[in-house]
Amino acid sequence: MFVQESGLMRILVTGASGFVGQAVVRILSLANEEVVAAVRNETAALSLPQGVKAVLVGDMDDTLVWDEALDGCEAVIHLAARVHVMKEDNPNPLDAFRRVNVAGTAALAQAALKAGVRRFIYLSSIKVNGEATHVVPFSSDDMPAPRDPYARSKAEAEACLDAFEGQGLEVVIVRPPLVYGPGVKGNFLALMNMVHKGIPLPLACVKNARSAVYVENLAHLLLVCLRHEKAAGGVFLACDGSVWSTPQLIRELAQKLGRTPRLFCITPFVLRFLARFVGRAAQMERLLSSLVVDADPLRQVLDWTPPYSAEEGLEKTVAWFLLSLNAGSGP
Repeated sequence: MFVQESGLMRILVTGASGFVGQAVVRILSLANEEVVAAVRNETAALSLPQGVKAVLVGDMDDTLVWDEALDGCEAVIHLAARVHVMKEDNPNPLDAFRRVNVAGTAALAQAALKAGVRRFIYLSSIKVNGEATHVVPFSSDDMPAPRDPYARSKAEAEACLDAFEGQGLEVVIVRPPLVYGPGVKGNFLALMNMVHKGIPLPLACVKNARSAVYVENLAHLLLVCLRHEKAAGGVFLACDGSVWSTPQLIRELAQKLGRTPRLFCITPFVLRFLARFVGRAAQMERLLSSLVVDADPLRQVLDWTPPYSAEEGLEKTVAWFLLSLNAGSGP
């Protein structure tokens, strides 16, 4: 069993220049680990902290040669992926997701096994469990129920990695829900922008609950998964106590942004009907439905306590947002 309490371990991080990747590289560097960052191009390498070795590998798929990046590495944290997008323009999205997220992951795992890597941490997605919870939170014991091509590719990648467990590669799978923090994009950034601009939002009647995880807490959890003896072979749902209803999150953001929340009520039934009419059903469902995860295994198995509270995570996210606005560059 591979266990490393602290000190210099050589770790390959894929997707190192991304939103989560930058936080992971930063925390590994602070923990005195030796980081090898796999990046797509020289521009991406510029975002890395001083002292981190960058290896240019190109776009993620099953044709990449990993020999240089994996040389001397004891562990891999695999973050690179073709991510879920709202407006998919590929005529065959499932094939595109599979090429990167399944075939690319399998090729990296095979190369890691050949290079003598002991532990392989894979950042998956809560969408492997499904799109929404109703009464019972999602658990790592649930049967996978992926709905869209992105989620299906993540589930297939997880299944593919299972085969490597019996060959001596210790696989750890982490499925995060919404990840937020400085540098966040997508729906969370769009919501902050709307709240900051004072745009009225018809979400006052929404009664849901959605789990999230602050990006620095997620990075810390991955560090624990790297070192903890009991992490090997595990599937963990990442949550740090960040659970909000949609109107509650809007009010929290408004308070931290120094704005008055402008909420009014349209019933969820009507909102769903209007969203389908304008082709925005999936986006609306994320604002209306619940998605809560069971974080007990993080405490019981890994004895993990997140270093930041949800309050601190939101404060740091809003501070970054306002600083970006004041700098004139926009977040």
